[in-house]
Amino acid sequence: MPPLLAALCLVAGLAQAETGKLRLTGGVSSVEATAGGGITPWAVLGTQATDGEIGVSANLNRLSTNDYGLSTYGVALNLKNTLELSLGRQDLSAQPATALNALGFSVSPNPHLKMDIVGAKLHLMGNAVLDSDNWLPEVAVGLQYKSTQAGSLKPVLDFLGAKTSGTDVYVAATKLFLEQGLLLNATLRYTNANQGGLLGFGSAAPGRNSRSLNPELAVAYLLRKDLAIGAEYRFMPNNLEALGRAAGLGSGLRQDDWKDIFVAWAPTKNVSLTGAYVDLGQVVPGVTGGRKQRGLYLSGQVAY
Repeated sequence: MPPLLAALCLVAGLAQAETGKLRLTGGVSSVEATAGGGITPWAVLGTQATDGEIGVSANLNRLSTNDYGLSTYGVALNLKNTLELSLGRQDLSAQPATALNALGFSVSPNPHLKMDIVGAKLHLMGNAVLDSDNWLPEVAVGLQYKSTQAGSLKPVLDFLGAKTSGTDVYVAATKLFLEQGLLLNATLRYTNANQGGLLGFGSAAPGRNSRSLNPELAVAYLLRKDLAIGAEYRFMPNNLEALGRAAGLGSGLRQDDWKDIFVAWAPTKNVSLTGAYVDLGQVVPGVTGGRKQRGLYLSGQVAY
């Protein structure tokens, strides 16, 4: 585990959260380590901390699709339910990329793309639980600094004109209708990340290098206090396709939106397990025969 992650885990010994939140109302840990759903951040701050308390959480996630495997882990720190700090790492097994060797690249066998994510989320207004009897949502603003280690795929990113680091900025609004057991979330992200950043940031011309606004939506229904079902839809910037077409690759660099259907279970207030069916659409279809990347996502979180 990187030193920064290990250091943040030590804060668990100082965690002061004793009263805690209602189960699942703080969301779960996303693949980017911040609190929310599996693929999008919500306005709620994670861990069991409430106002005046300090909380910490750790998570481990695994996604397997038709051609790729993604492992992620992370930790988050909640400071008095006002500021959430998070650290995460993603590791993508990119075996299909070896097909690029036919184009003159030298991609090593079993290549991996790794990305570190440093996040911060600031609570602005509202409280999803305490304001559940009115129309005021909980609102937060956040940023995620991402740094990608491409290994033998670095020459490919250079060819694409994609940078290996970038920053996403987002604002999220979450509304919980507690009596009805319904949670709604809308997030607006300002980004130029390709596949969340695993394929770098931006593109050489005629692709799109500038950032764009991309909405992310989530809905969850509490079947009971420890069990929820829901769905998410995350619009993604399609930065690289125009470059691919100009290079004679057709839609070989196309990026589709992400979506999922999930079930989250919290057997105790400190432990949650999430399973989801995820559809990432086409992920570099030029090396996968255009296959849709669909598969199962499993996540475990411990929070105090």
